[in-house]
Amino acid sequence: MTTCARGTDSLTRDALTVLQPGFTGTTAPDWLLRRLGEGLAAVGLFGRNIASAEQLAALTAQLRAEREDVLVAVDEEGGDVTRLEVHTGSSFPGNHALGAVDDVELTRAVARELGRRLAECGVNLNWAPSADVNSNPDNPVIGVRSFGATAELVARHTAAYVTGLQSAGVAACAKHFPGHGDTAVDSHHALPRIDVGAEVLHARELAPFRAAIAAGTKAVMSAHILVPALDPDRPGTLSPRVLTDLLRGELGYDGLIVTDGMEMRAVADTWGIRRGSVLAIAAGADAICVGGGLADDETVRALRDALVDAVRSGELPEERLADAAERVRALARWTAAARGGPDGTADPEVGLRAARRALRVTVADTFTPLTEPPYVAVFTPAANIAVGSETPWGVGAELARLLPGTRTGSFAGQDAGRAALAAAGGRRVVAVVRDEHRHPWMAAALDTLLAARPDTVVVEMGLPQAPPRGALHLATHGAAWVCGRAAAEVVAGT
Repeated sequence: MTTCARGTDSLTRDALTVLQPGFTGTTAPDWLLRRLGEGLAAVGLFGRNIASAEQLAALTAQLRAEREDVLVAVDEEGGDVTRLEVHTGSSFPGNHALGAVDDVELTRAVARELGRRLAECGVNLNWAPSADVNSNPDNPVIGVRSFGATAELVARHTAAYVTGLQSAGVAACAKHFPGHGDTAVDSHHALPRIDVGAEVLHARELAPFRAAIAAGTKAVMSAHILVPALDPDRPGTLSPRVLTDLLRGELGYDGLIVTDGMEMRAVADTWGIRRGSVLAIAAGADAICVGGGLADDETVRALRDALVDAVRSGELPEERLADAAERVRALARWTAAARGGPDGTADPEVGLRAARRALRVTVADTFTPLTEPPYVAVFTPAANIAVGSETPWGVGAELARLLPGTRTGSFAGQDAGRAALAAAGGRRVVAVVRDEHRHPWMAAALDTLLAARPDTVVVEMGLPQAPPRGALHLATHGAAWVCGRAAAEVVAGT
């Protein structure tokens, strides 16, 4: 049985150090500040914690008044997944748009400017970029969060993103190891499984992570996915074969390994959060991400105690927990040394430039830009949890700015096309879809709409897998606000 040679206080501090909890509200609660004083070294922020850049800067200053080297993490991918601009939509196109342009210098510049804005607000760890190869176009959770469908494309842009983000003093976190792109299940809801051989995994899924490691990524996030070719029994987050043998051993990665959210059902429904956290640290993870759905002191205390009890019982070697805690502190030291932001000037227009370049424009006949306010029919699928339902998307707001009087309605289900026609009246229709290829009802709605109104403009803001159609078809490669602006400019001819 492992003994606790360093004493209860050191053990408890290490157990707190490896946690990355969340909280509710836009100021830090007393319990969180108290835990920072006791050894907690990281905090995860979500959309619920951010009202504005100024408020976020005040929040991170409040945290650093309690612990100067605290890691403040956020899930800011840009594009569809934004926390910094959760109430408006992102000023940066996401990975798929950057991959569509395929200019690594542009990707590096976008990541650098995003990192600069995060650093200004006091955020020093970004759970990004997604290094997943979206080889399955029906993937319900990755999609436009990926740079693309080929390993080479994803690898070079992952490396550029890591370099750009970290040049701003913000640690990058390549995710979701060993690769979430070939899944048909969202790990927020159930345990995905990837049934391909080791040769395919090494050539496809692992290539972007090798590139991220070569670029010096400070963190890697594990995935709650079962890959039988690597481990037939445990998902990546809980597997020593995946985290220790493969990531540490074969790929030679020596930085921080952080888990995906432990409250996600892929782990929580089978192993439970307490048990899963112990297994994750034992497998080789260094930090436990929790707080997307659980955001209270009770959760922190429960996980701390579970780790301490596991060491005392001999289930978790004390040395493994101490090593994990030291990796967290090492990253905190790096971010503290890198504080101050990047050299050079801001580039506030880089996101818009990238979104404009990412547009794919298909004109069926001669298209004349709209001069009268249209009706924007948004065919709205259910948002996945990573994206969230609170972030606005589409082209309606930007068209209303360019063509005052533009009206917008949202539709879903089998009667969406007929309902949109009735609502539009005599106005020109701009139909906005998101992953038409994954939603038969959405494709049917477009069929109905285009049969009656062939002059309809179609804007695809997800993966452009379906054939282009409409008088004008625009593929934005993402649903960020800035992508909507770029599309609206073409529709209105500005």
